[in-house]
Amino acid sequence: MSNPEYILTLSCLDQRGIVHRVSGFLADHGCNIIDSAQFGDSESRLFFMRVHFAREDRDVSDELLRADFSQLATAMQLDWELRDAHYKPRVMLMVSKIGHCLNDLLFRYKSGLLPVEIPAIVSNHMDFYQLAASYNIPFHHLPLATGAPLEDKLAQEAKIIDLMNTHKIDLVVLARYMQILSPDLCAALKGKAINIHHSFLPSFKGAKPYAQAHHRGVKLIGATAHFVTGDLDEGPIIEQDVERVDHSMDADTLSAIGRDVECVVLARAVKWFVEHRILQNGDKTVVFK
Repeated sequence: MSNPEYILTLSCLDQRGIVHRVSGFLADHGCNIIDSAQFGDSESRLFFMRVHFAREDRDVSDELLRADFSQLATAMQLDWELRDAHYKPRVMLMVSKIGHCLNDLLFRYKSGLLPVEIPAIVSNHMDFYQLAASYNIPFHHLPLATGAPLEDKLAQEAKIIDLMNTHKIDLVVLARYMQILSPDLCAALKGKAINIHHSFLPSFKGAKPYAQAHHRGVKLIGATAHFVTGDLDEGPIIEQDVERVDHSMDADTLSAIGRDVECVVLARAVKWFVEHRILQNGDKTVVFK
């Protein structure tokens, strides 16, 4: 029987001896560190740490390990989480009428490249119900008419929250879900929802951003994955990437390159989240790659 493995993440005010005390605790409890990373932020004066370890002493139970570490965490004033390294987080995907990110995430999931469970796909349109069916994933059509009154929007979002609760969702991914979320839904999703957008924002807002970019002769296009907050497209950034473009490329070519970048950036962000590599540091993130 293999040894149980865990991922410990923590943050606290920077202080002397954090790594020593945490690693010493694990050694004293019969645990072997597989990999570890840490970072001290000189601006916020916060310390961040991620430790992947195995519990090798059969006399040390999961309950004892957690109870004893809770005492250490209280003494050191740690903000911490201890997770089963082999647990596959439950992810709900949300999409509207643009499906490249959805298709990419589903392929990575089916291929075993993304260690998650996907119990639900939600959309305000019917365009991708057949794609969901091809992966044997329930598709939930929650329509919302353009310009719908606030009460209709809140009723639709209440159904989203019901689905999250029913399926015990750990992460919501807005895979080009083209609806502005209400403040209440953003609050409910705090720290467990990731969005993707092209990196032209805020320069090229509105319709056809790649056509606008082509008209202005941009030389770089890219994408940004970030946590969802009540400030539209301004949540803590998780990952970004860019591709060079030039004058020979038309708007359709720019759009195709942009779609590829969006897929890669979103997939990285989701993978890092489910591997517990992302810790929030105020308006920023620490990402242990």
